[in-house]
Amino acid sequence: MRAAVLEAAGQPPQVRDFDEPTRDVVQVSLAGCNPVDLALASGQMGDPDVPAVVGREGVGYTIDGARVYFNSPKSPFGSWAELAQFDPDRTFEVPDTVGDDLAVALGIAGLAAWLPLTRHADVSAGQSVLILGATGVVGSIAVQAARILGAGRVVGAGRSEQGLARALELGADAVVQLGGDDDAGALRAEVRNGYDVVVDMVYGEPFLAALEATAVGATLVTVGQGAGGAPEVPLGTLMGRTHIGHNNNLLPSRMMRQGYRELVSLAEEKRLTVDTTRYRLADAEKAWQAQADGPHVKIGITPR
Repeated sequence: MRAAVLEAAGQPPQVRDFDEPTRDVVQVSLAGCNPVDLALASGQMGDPDVPAVVGREGVGYTIDGARVYFNSPKSPFGSWAELAQFDPDRTFEVPDTVGDDLAVALGIAGLAAWLPLTRHADVSAGQSVLILGATGVVGSIAVQAARILGAGRVVGAGRSEQGLARALELGADAVVQLGGDDDAGALRAEVRNGYDVVVDMVYGEPFLAALEATAVGATLVTVGQGAGGAPEVPLGTLMGRTHIGHNNNLLPSRMMRQGYRELVSLAEEKRLTVDTTRYRLADAEKAWQAQADGPHVKIGITPR
């Protein structure tokens, strides 16, 4: 089969022939591209298995004809290929009413937005919510999710003017462009009593600014660290707040399955939208670079 294969840490995948999986096989319709793919391939998360097909998620058909979303396929058979080997515990049915692009976008990205707002925090009673990194795919879903769940005021923050304009279109009440002289002050100006919930995709210095803008009793959930890691967090500022580090795969499979089902139901009701784009498998290196450049859309890979 044709596949995008990682040959060595730190290199982009190369498209070539690769052995086919022999069990738990899914015929891939569309694979997803995520920051975690690049992090795993770079060696930031430990030495990668090589050679191996890249890709942590996709949509396709099992041998018995079931249409499924699959997450964390069995190494070395990742999703950027004609065939992958799925993990039954991380494979969820997808109705025909939801297209491939949206079905993939609701996986790693969708769950990273939805689970923090439904399993780690509560925004059902009109709480104020800050989406830190609202210009990315996860952030754009989080803006919509917060509004759907009953947040009273939703503020999106990020650096991209275009991404912030899109956040307003998707339901944010206000946006804050980060990178000014006083990010904490700019965030406080939008919710003067302090934010009740922060969903954070960037960490680093923006997280510290967001922390200063929270109310006592706030919950802050960090999903990613696009702006860098390990900020020096003053204990006094953190007092009275709860900070949670979220990773989809650290939650039970049943929780991921239920969360994905909830997202799919919202998609069927046309209450969620995600901006997407596609690359052919033959152009895998271009897709890889596009992800490295920080896209504001969900990238999908078609095997043919």
